Amino acid sequence: MADMADMAGKADDEPALPRIQALPSWLLNRASARGRRLVTEALAQDGMRMPHHAVLSAVADLGPVAQAELGRTTGFDPKDMVGILNDLQAQELITRTPDPADRRKNAIALTPAGRRRLARLTKLGDEANEALLAALTPAERELFLALLSRVVADTTPGGDQNGSGNGR
Repeated sequence: MADMADMAGKADDEPALPRIQALPSWLLNRASARGRRLVTEALAQDGMRMPHHAVLSAVADLGPVAQAELGRTTGFDPKDMVGILNDLQAQELITRTPDPADRRKNAIALTPAGRRRLARLTKLGDEANEALLAALTPAERELFLALLSRVVADTTPGGDQNGSGNGR
């Protein structure tokens, strides 16, 4: 019983919430939530949602690209990918045509309207990220991004290398 009393005394010495709020995991989560909110609000100014923007960006980088490869690259569930592609195609931002190399597959490509829309969305996303890092100097931003990249790429035992960044 004395051990329990000692443990309780130690817990009382250090307030739990401030300790939790100083943890890197807590701070990264809060920064991530703020960043997601800022980017979501920015993209909404142009009527776009984050998953749709992520897919549009991936198509710009990879296109024309097979629908299955696009799903693997972005990490979206195939059912979700179909819905996102349907939405983007309805807005005439992408085309889905049979892949010349394998007619059983769809090749996804940006339309000229999709390229113009992506340029606007990129500007809005950049502005949101500028707001996110506004409290940092340019040198601090560079260091912060370098350090975050190292944390995300951590492959040490116990390191979680799942940073898919798919915007979900």
